[in-house]
Amino acid sequence: YRITGKGDAKEVYNRTLAENAARAHADHFLQSRRRQVDQLVRQTVDPIVLMPFDAELFGHWWYEGPVFLEQFIRKCAEEETIELTTPGAYLARHATQEIIAPAASSWGENGYWSVWLDESNAWIYPHLHSAARRMTQIARVNGGDPSPLAERTLQQLARELLLAQSSDWAFLIKTGTAKHYAAKRATDHIARFNKLYEQLKAKAIDAEFLGDCETRDNLFPDLQWHYYL
Repeated sequence: YRITGKGDAKEVYNRTLAENAARAHADHFLQSRRRQVDQLVRQTVDPIVLMPFDAELFGHWWYEGPVFLEQFIRKCAEEETIELTTPGAYLARHATQEIIAPAASSWGENGYWSVWLDESNAWIYPHLHSAARRMTQIARVNGGDPSPLAERTLQQLARELLLAQSSDWAFLIKTGTAKHYAAKRATDHIARFNKLYEQLKAKAIDAEFLGDCETRDNLFPDLQWHYYL
């Protein structure tokens, strides 16, 4: 359905109208950036405008977001005064820049990490810190030439750690949205990590349990556990 107010009456989603609106928004956004660049050119040489979007905005919270982004990029390709670039490419062309230390901040409530470090979810972090230390320790112990089974275990340990560290779990617990699911996900990943760690440490890897973990949590197929060395 279309976003049609807070009442129960909703209009049917119209893809054509939505895409047309996204194109109009791309036009407006480009015009605003053009005016911004025109003003900056008077103050500095070859200015840069940084646009750090939250990636999940495009297609998740804003269904037509990818259309907006595509249209904006296509229109920029036709521009004479605006050029798309990256921070790295800009710095390569302009080596002398001011160096600053940004203050710690967040888009979360209160502008810092109060959402993710709250009395409702603070219990997660001692477990995560312990697992991170264990990951570094076990990687260094087995960093020489691990057997194929140990290699798989190290990769899965890294996967379980990354999944346990997902900020979504603390966020969902704090907001109360699916908090039981979030708590279970965090504890399950930590539990699987600890079990695999103890098995690898004792050189008694349960191949069946490892295979189950690999099937259950199988993202990052090329994850490099060597980063923890």
